[in-house]
Amino acid sequence: MTPTPYAHPVGEAGEPRPPLTRSWWPAEVTSPLADLTVGAALRAAAQDSPGSVALVEGVPDAARRRRWTFAQLLEQAEAVARGLLARFGPGERVAVWADNLPEWVLLEYGAALAGITIVTVNPALRAEELRHVLRQSRAAGVFLVPGYRGSDLAGILAKVRPDLPGLREVVSFADWDRFLSAGRPDTPLPRVAPGSAAQVQYTSGTTGTPKGAVLHHRGIVNNARLYAERCRLTPGGVQVSPMPLFHTAGCVVSVLGALAVRGTLVLPSAFDPALMLHLVESERADTLIGVPTMLIGMLDHPEFTRTDVSGLTRVISGGAVVPPELVRRIETRTPAVVSVLFAQTEASPVITATSSEDGGQDRMETLGRPLPHTEVRIVDPSDGTTLPVGTVGELCTRGYHVMTGYFDDAVATMSAIDADGWLHTGDLASMDERGYCRIEGRLKEMIIRGGENIYPREIENVIFQHPDVADVAVVGVPDDTWGEQVAAFVRPAPGRTPDVAGLREYCLARLARHKVPKQWSVVEALPLTASGKVQKFRLRERLTGERTHRS
Repeated sequence: MTPTPYAHPVGEAGEPRPPLTRSWWPAEVTSPLADLTVGAALRAAAQDSPGSVALVEGVPDAARRRRWTFAQLLEQAEAVARGLLARFGPGERVAVWADNLPEWVLLEYGAALAGITIVTVNPALRAEELRHVLRQSRAAGVFLVPGYRGSDLAGILAKVRPDLPGLREVVSFADWDRFLSAGRPDTPLPRVAPGSAAQVQYTSGTTGTPKGAVLHHRGIVNNARLYAERCRLTPGGVQVSPMPLFHTAGCVVSVLGALAVRGTLVLPSAFDPALMLHLVESERADTLIGVPTMLIGMLDHPEFTRTDVSGLTRVISGGAVVPPELVRRIETRTPAVVSVLFAQTEASPVITATSSEDGGQDRMETLGRPLPHTEVRIVDPSDGTTLPVGTVGELCTRGYHVMTGYFDDAVATMSAIDADGWLHTGDLASMDERGYCRIEGRLKEMIIRGGENIYPREIENVIFQHPDVADVAVVGVPDDTWGEQVAAFVRPAPGRTPDVAGLREYCLARLARHKVPKQWSVVEALPLTASGKVQKFRLRERLTGERTHRS
């Protein structure tokens, strides 16, 4: 089915579209997509903003922070590209197994200029997980840091390398200068097509074995630009982002989003709330990017009240459910406006976003409307029919941003992208008559109790507002009578001790009885992926071996 173009986007040209009756948002096509590669986008920035600071190494000591202008970033990225071409050919895949280093960003740009596809790898992976990613992606090389948080990455790789006959080259970031010296200055850089693969991004694994989503240059360049426009990022502004570069929130939203507005990206090696607050103040950041758990950690940190956050105008969050109460806290305690993103790796990644132009209720309670050039509809998971507005179903999207497919996995690709080109996200959502979307949870996480559909997010939003609760996750667990029951995992707020009976009474006053958790667990921490998403399957597994409070 051909998407219906609209001549003017809502709220920008004075011609709002008529109210929707079905949960189908046709793509807005008011301006053309940029037919660019990541490398071409960097060249454009170096040409029009050569002296602007593009990248800052976010270490605690300001005197030791390395800085790159866009001109310097391009010069070093070209050297990286020639170093890569001394070892690999265009079209090959090279893995990056490291935390947030400036050299990671240089490698991202250098690979783009060399026509090489990067395979992003979480440095927290263990041997079996690493073997899966490197073998399944058929990586010809890997760049790695020698160690990460006490793990010997070089040793882990040595264990699995006999099982990886296609892995020709291993380069340590500790030998970065030696790697660069192998490139010949006269090596010509290839022409790279915007539709060619830029990255293989392995999904974060909240529900099982990761699959490699193949993202093309055109998709990630345009997605970063359109997200930056929707969120009104400040041209030439300063962004602080601890989002991991091996995730699209890091290497697309943060890196390419800053590039799109010719802004400065301040890059800490990992999330630390005290360091983040220090960087916001010392670098005079106007934009802060972080998932809810990070933002909660900063708000609750003792240094927050002593930190000058007066320069903040934007806080960008997503990647996990953003509770309305958290948006209220941020906008009450800082001058920033919160923009909430709904994103998925397979969609390059941003699908919908709120804007500072949206009203307070929409910013707090919705995920905004689809980005331009992004078609979205809500369907009945059982038969694929488009649902009436306000009805919960599976969110599907179609457009330039959808991945090419899962690498070397036609079966998984066909199950994710249907014959009409719709990407089935697996997320439960609703859309109102204006096109604003609300997420109710993952399709696989929906709880069915006695035939009633229960959406964990609704319950989580209620529990999150309790003063004793810092964070919460709700899951379904088997029940002989009802099929499933509701279970809640609660992380206490600093200095507070949640009382399970009190929490249950609090929920009974605000939720239908069948939605109130039957099982409660008070935990010190929730299991998270590196991108900040709660691994709910781990919580369900924990219930079989951990004593829980039962009400």
